Formats: sequence, C-alpha cells, structure tokens
Amino acid sequence: MQMFQILDKFPRIRLMAAPTPIQRLERLEQWLGDRRQGVAIWVKRDDLMGLGGGGNKLRKLEFLLGQAQSEGCDTVIALGGVQSNFARLAAAACARSGLACELVLAQMVPRFDDLYRKNGNVLLDDLFGARLHILSNGDDPKQFAENRAAEITASGGRAFVATLGGSTPVGCLGYVDCAFEIAAQSADLDIAFDRIVIPNGSGGTHAGLAAGMIMSGNDAARVRAYCVVSPQEFAISVTADKVNAVLELLSAGERVDSKDLTISDGQLGDGYGIPTTAMVDAVKTLARSEGLLLDPVYGGKAFAGLLSDIQDGNIAPGSKVLFVMTGGTPALYAYAGVFGH
Repeated sequence: MQMFQILDKFPRIRLMAAPTPIQRLERLEQWLGDRRQGVAIWVKRDDLMGLGGGGNKLRKLEFLLGQAQSEGCDTVIALGGVQSNFARLAAAACARSGLACELVLAQMVPRFDDLYRKNGNVLLDDLFGARLHILSNGDDPKQFAENRAAEITASGGRAFVATLGGSTPVGCLGYVDCAFEIAAQSADLDIAFDRIVIPNGSGGTHAGLAAGMIMSGNDAARVRAYCVVSPQEFAISVTADKVNAVLELLSAGERVDSKDLTISDGQLGDGYGIPTTAMVDAVKTLARSEGLLLDPVYGGKAFAGLLSDIQDGNIAPGSKVLFVMTGGTPALYAYAGVFGH
C-alpha cells in the first residue's frame, strides 16, 4: 500500500477499475511447443478497461484529466495520428468527465483509404462526441493545438493541451501506478517476472513502468520494449529523458541512463503504423491460440518481438515473462485489408 501512496499528491480522475488481471497463456505455450524453450508467458490485461474500448492510455488520462481539472480547464485538446488510441480514449474520458474534447489528428501513416480514414478509432472518436480536426500533410499539430487553445481562451473557456500519446511526466504516472500493481500482483501470485514486455511508441508507458520499477525497488532493465515509432538509439534517448523527468517529479533522487533501458527496433519495419509480416503472424497466433486480440500498430509488433526473442534465445530459456496488453483493438478494423479482408 505504501508504494501507491506516493501518487496520492497528484490530482486524478478515476477512469478504470484496478488492478487489471494477470493471466497465464497456457494455450499459447502449448501452441508454441518446443519453440518456447521453457519460457512461461503471462499477460497483464490493460486492454480490459470498461471505458472507451480500454487500453493503456486510460492510465495516463487519469492523471492528465486530473491535472486539467485542477487547472480549471473545460476543454481537452488531444494530439495523435488519425488512428490514435490516445485520441479515442481522451474522447471517451472527456465524455465520462463532462469535459469538451477536441482531437488534432495528424497524417502520421501514409494511408488514405476510406477504411483507415473513417473506421476504427476515428469512428469511435465521433461517437464519443469529440470535435475532430484532421490535418493535412505538413501541418504542425502542436501549433494548431496551441492556436485552437488560444481561440477557446478568447471565447471565455480554458483548454488543456494533451501532447502526443499523453507522455508527459504527469501522464507517465499512470504506468508508475501500473508498475506498483505488477509488484503487488507478483507478490500475491508468488511469481518473479524476469521480463515485462511492452511496445515503445512515444515512450510514456515505458518511462512510467521503468520509474515505477525503480520506486518499488526493482531493476528498470527488466522492462523490455520494442520500438513502433522511432529507431532504437532515438527511442532510448527519449525514453531515458522521460524516465528521469518522472523520477524528478516523484523526488526519487535517482536517475537512469541509456544502459539501464532495454529497447529493440527489430520489429519496427518501415515505420509507425506500417504493417509487417511478423506483426500479422503474431496477431493471428494470439487470436487463434487464446482468443485474444492485439492491435496492429503497438501490441502486434511488440508481441512479434517477444515471440522472435523467445525462439532465438534472446529471452533466456525458462524465463517468466509478462506481456502487457496495451489495447488498441479498434485499429484492427482500420487495417482489415492487411489481414486479408
């Protein structure tokens, strides 16, 4: 309980029931057979959150909306790509919290078909009542959001701008909280996880988990991440800076550097939101062995990395691994063609 009290001083709006469950993937282990080399695989179901279709961004939004409310804001402006999970959940969280929501969606993926532009998360953004601003190529989303915030202020309102992925130090507190959950659940289950596996996009989920690991007396390097946005060197640099910003916010008196983080770009492929054969295979493998759905942008690539590293021995045989399912399944409908439909 003492770990969780560290976060009590930060404003927060509860959006989810915690903790999310941890489940063993026994059917997947059987499916893999000898290829899994004795590795035991669990998942933490951060896709199982009742609001807005669930997903990891709700953890960040609890603290971000708490900050917005404490600053007297009546509108949240969230930035993301066209199929942004963060934007979808910002819209849902604002609807639940009685805040107006505007989404500034940039063309981050070179896809312009109707399925991508109108289905998946975009469909849900509209259903949750958000005002959408879908930018053209070359437009600056941050500048657009700042201009829009100024317009809202001029009309008597007050806007809170939530940056890409919600990965500010305050937003990262959501995954500090998750690290504390994992520590408590590990003790309850009597399981010491050797690796905790996640995707690394804007770096906030990784930064929060790593900081939470340190705050709970564990090693940040236990978190193994797979790049889905940036190449390895850049991702490590950005994530390390964010970990240190979170530790400073928590007055931890500790710092990390690049050697303390474990990040691979082996599954990045041609870039953010661009499918790979390994991602498609990974999504199908988990769906057909466990009936669980990964998203094609984040979790699918990270799970592909996990399967590859297990089979190649990069994750030690006999290890206990926890994969954090970060949600985002509505994007599957925007990528239907990739899966042959």
